[in-house]
Amino acid sequence: MRVIIIEDELRSAERLRKMLIKLEADIEIDAILDSLVSAREWFRDNSPPDLAFLDIQLGDGTSFELLHELKSDFPVIFTTAFDQYAIKAFKYKSVDYLLKPVVEEELVQAIEKYQASGNLPSKPLVQDLVSTHRLITGDFKKRFLIKIGEQYKPVTIDEVAYFYSRDNQTYLMTLPGKHYPIDQSLEQIENSLNPLEFFRVSRKMLIGLNAIAEVHTYFNSRLLIKLQPSTDLECLVSRERVSDFKSWMDL
Repeated sequence: MRVIIIEDELRSAERLRKMLIKLEADIEIDAILDSLVSAREWFRDNSPPDLAFLDIQLGDGTSFELLHELKSDFPVIFTTAFDQYAIKAFKYKSVDYLLKPVVEEELVQAIEKYQASGNLPSKPLVQDLVSTHRLITGDFKKRFLIKIGEQYKPVTIDEVAYFYSRDNQTYLMTLPGKHYPIDQSLEQIENSLNPLEFFRVSRKMLIGLNAIAEVHTYFNSRLLIKLQPSTDLECLVSRERVSDFKSWMDL
């Protein structure tokens, strides 16, 4: 198994290298790289590895930047010193991770997960990487500017219950029960919000965690959500999205 390590802390990189060699006799460490510059050079001259261990914050940028640039897929295990909030984000995005300093038990579990997946690429989509990066930096939309007649009103994200689409128009519903038309599509709004706080349950609804009053099982393995404020729109989670929704609720 060909492995690379991208880590700008020499001691951390060497410690990880020794642990990998100890745990897996057939692991071949192809490279230990300490920057985006050296990583870019390596990928220009070499085929993708079977598995990569990527530190998130490097001296000349983040490993997300590298992954954006690369066209080939390969399994990734992130290493990070970020706090538990960010770690929950990685779990939600189904990205393997190791919290530094790496401990042997967690390293074994990560490798076992990689092997159990059939060594399939686990690199998320670009948009997932963008969302995960935003989770770390907190770079999310914080308010919406609503036009009411000839006036404008700011609505903070803490006031928002959910968004919905009806008759080719997008609406914002506040927790007090006021709804306003907005110019953005649900797709645009979804990409600007914290995915730990808002979930796209359907093509027509994007709901906030604080708006969920009740969740009921529904026929055909779906879920029926009762929202607060209430709405005449039926809020259903499709069978395909139930697992993701439960994971989101359980973070």
